[in-house]
Amino acid sequence: MIVERMRRLGEQPWTRDGALAVKLIVVSCLTTIVVAFLGPSTVALNVGPAGTSLLPPWFIPVAWGRQIGLPLSEWVVVPVLWVGIIVGAIGLVIGHRAILHGWRPRLRRLVGLGIGLNLATAFTLPLTSADVLMYAAYGRIQRQRLDPYSVTPAEIFRQSFDPVLVWTERPWQDTPSVYGPIASASQWLANVLGGESMHDVVFWLQIMSVLPFIIVGLVMIRLARDDAALQTRAALFVLLNPLLIWSVVAGAHNEALTLVFAIVGLLFMRRSAFITGIFIGLAGAVKVSLVFYGVAMVWGYRRDWRKVVALCVGAVIPLALLYGLFAPQALFAASRNTGYISAGSWAPWLSSALSWVLPDPVARSITGYVGVIGLLVIGWMLSRVLPWGAVPGAQVPAERDPLTIAVRTAVILCTAWLVTSPYTLSWYDLIAWAPLALLRPTRLDGLMVLRGAALSVAYVTGRTVGFSDLMVDGVAFVVRDVICSAIQWYVLVAIVHWFWTTSRQWPTVAFVREGIAHLGRDGAADATAHPAPVVRSWRRPTN
Repeated sequence: MIVERMRRLGEQPWTRDGALAVKLIVVSCLTTIVVAFLGPSTVALNVGPAGTSLLPPWFIPVAWGRQIGLPLSEWVVVPVLWVGIIVGAIGLVIGHRAILHGWRPRLRRLVGLGIGLNLATAFTLPLTSADVLMYAAYGRIQRQRLDPYSVTPAEIFRQSFDPVLVWTERPWQDTPSVYGPIASASQWLANVLGGESMHDVVFWLQIMSVLPFIIVGLVMIRLARDDAALQTRAALFVLLNPLLIWSVVAGAHNEALTLVFAIVGLLFMRRSAFITGIFIGLAGAVKVSLVFYGVAMVWGYRRDWRKVVALCVGAVIPLALLYGLFAPQALFAASRNTGYISAGSWAPWLSSALSWVLPDPVARSITGYVGVIGLLVIGWMLSRVLPWGAVPGAQVPAERDPLTIAVRTAVILCTAWLVTSPYTLSWYDLIAWAPLALLRPTRLDGLMVLRGAALSVAYVTGRTVGFSDLMVDGVAFVVRDVICSAIQWYVLVAIVHWFWTTSRQWPTVAFVREGIAHLGRDGAADATAHPAPVVRSWRRPTN
């Protein structure tokens, strides 16, 4: 009965109306913008007074807000943002279906709208996550000629007043930086440009978040050239993706800065392995999680050992210079993040169950190992079910085009990591959404929307300050620790079911032996032995 009703719903014309999708996405983004513009609240950060600065973020000053009844109650702003996120997710799904049914809007208008929504979002207060305040704090520590990898913000502001560090929030005030040297450099630069004002420092950090995000979107559209459907998909999945605008741009996270170098590197995969390596090395100097893109690029070049060597040499140059000469301590900083379990992921259910019979450290350790095993298993399953489709411009079959292989492999590795990691957050999803935009439609699209919407809703109450006990221990607990975790489990089960009902191909000894032998074949000869890729028309996904 439920399946039949869903089928009938899917046949309704409005469920594939591209214009409606755009309207819902705009409404979703405007909801975020309005809530942020109303000024500091339980969901909007207090970045300190703007003073005489005319720079964003723009919002109603606190003194003015009190005269008109601001800030609004948590019981108003939290549900409003929940509704805005869900409306945006629905718009994303409708837009996806509209593309499948032939919706081809003017690309320039779509891109212009996406850029406008992103900039408008970035010019108001950051929401729900205080990470941007910590970025500012680490840059402030550097300006004082101290080491952010060993000195914490709390060590400074507990001893003396600091006009920037005083605005940081719990719980990370006692945590040293875990970011790479390029991320640290951006934090230092924001402090140089922002001076003694947290407000102005945050603005420059917002710029360093939204501009790379826009560049990522434009590069993906460029890679989809000469394919109107794929370009529309790329614009929708990145620039106009309300889940990414909410989680990355509205939160001013540095995920886009992390990804932009790797995405630009994809532009050079068919031209120069060495230049591609330079960019993936720069990406690794922001965050180590970009290792998945590096592996994907190596896999794309695996049939030509010369290109693999060129890629690795190119990557080593920026990594050696930035980590070896400028910030060797940053190389080990990311290891501090290991062992964390985030609320809303699949992991708390398993960890809590194990802690009934095992000490908590042991339970958490086992949960971490399960996550690593899950990464391998889910990665294998996705590699068996995701179809092949050449990225536009391929001169050889999709299975032998380095760019196509790298894009598909990045989707597999990043998605597997996102859905199996015990510590996962909605803004991490950007690294999977970007390459996913260049793949043909599959059921993974819907699963990523579901996962992202659940985590986005769950972390509306992500700050640890300002909320009442009832909101934190009651409503937020149910939404994040029960409903969102259940959805993450559903995503895992759905991928396993997809594999089980589509391609139950296991990595047997014979399969591995054949694969190893295949690696030694000459890439050029192997490519000429196969016909050109078949270009299939777009249709409703069956995979």
